[in-house]
Amino acid sequence: MNTIQVQSPGLQTTVQDLGRQGFGPIGVSPSGAADPISLRLGNRLVGNDESAAGLEMMLLGGTFVFPQGAIVALAGSDFGAKLDDVRVDVGVSMHVGSGQTLRLGPTTSGARCYLCVQGGIVVRPFLGSASTHILSGLGGFEGRPLLKGDVLRIGRASKRFRKRTMAWQAFENLSRRKILRATPGPQADWYSEKSRRAFYAGTYRVGEQSNRMGLRLEGVAISQLGAGEMITEGVSLGAIQAPAGGAPIILFVEQQTTGGYPKIANVISADLHRVGQLRPRDEIRFEQVTFDEARSLLIEQEKLLASRELILE
Repeated sequence: MNTIQVQSPGLQTTVQDLGRQGFGPIGVSPSGAADPISLRLGNRLVGNDESAAGLEMMLLGGTFVFPQGAIVALAGSDFGAKLDDVRVDVGVSMHVGSGQTLRLGPTTSGARCYLCVQGGIVVRPFLGSASTHILSGLGGFEGRPLLKGDVLRIGRASKRFRKRTMAWQAFENLSRRKILRATPGPQADWYSEKSRRAFYAGTYRVGEQSNRMGLRLEGVAISQLGAGEMITEGVSLGAIQAPAGGAPIILFVEQQTTGGYPKIANVISADLHRVGQLRPRDEIRFEQVTFDEARSLLIEQEKLLASRELILE
């Protein structure tokens, strides 16, 4: 079986697929790729199923040696990758020869880059998924980010190399947005009209303490009407809650599955991949949309992703 040798792991490189869905009722968050659309497209570039496991790198990429070679593609943000000493582009499949080295540096755009390999990364699944759940130390490669000296197994390649490239529509769809669209949260009426207007009109900065569990935002504080308390309830991916103090938090892929803080809004599904590309100190705003609009935007996005014209051969 072919392998990848980790010479340098980068800042926080983990094995991720599209996550483990349906285990929220037993307290297990989905985990998975923070930018699932990039992972899906990267897998298509190398001829994998969209859900195959790849490597997710955050802010700073690693250095990887391919002793037996491989067919690979990078998707997501540009980390200035080089194959040996030759610059390689994001969104293009390539053949890596035996013994060649792929090096990735600091990001030049968003937060995360994905390395997809034909055959996928092979690890022991946990609850049906290869994804690393960092908080609990489960799944992925030994339940943790990669370390120098790790050796990853690659699944059997089933197709011959064919150069594939993402069409411009893919890059347009993946482009970073400073405005995240959101629907009203289940406790939106717990906030005054003034607070809701301030939330949607204000600019927020992504805090340094943000991670895969949640993105802490700095900016306009939002406060509840009165001092009511709520019973702990289930929370959804992308929920925007406001603990005491009024600083919003976007709950993300390793979120707690229940919470007792009110939720003023929820980032729509079609924009969740953009949350995964936010870096500390990035500035964002929110735009309210209806539930019907959110559904239509997701359907439109999935139609684009299903298009045969999205990957050029």
